[in-house]
Amino acid sequence: MRTLDRITFNPGVMGGKPCIREMRVTVGTIVGLVAAGHNKDQILEMYPYLEADDIDQALSYAAWRAEEIEVPLVAK
Repeated sequence: MRTLDRITFNPGVMGGKPCIREMRVTVGTIVGLVAAGHNKDQILEMYPYLEADDIDQALSYAAWRAEEIEVPLVAK
């Protein structure tokens, strides 16, 4: 997996959710906009302080997280 240097985690920003470059734009926001049918140009128009690479990395991060396998823990 390539380095996702634009995805940041900071407890003081959006409760520690994965964000774009420590801004108050979460990966979930970007994924939700794409899922709602917005294309990259439309998202960049809505959020002019974002860059195309921010969107690409948000989608890459979300895809990576979707492929993670969660192992249930057994209480003892």
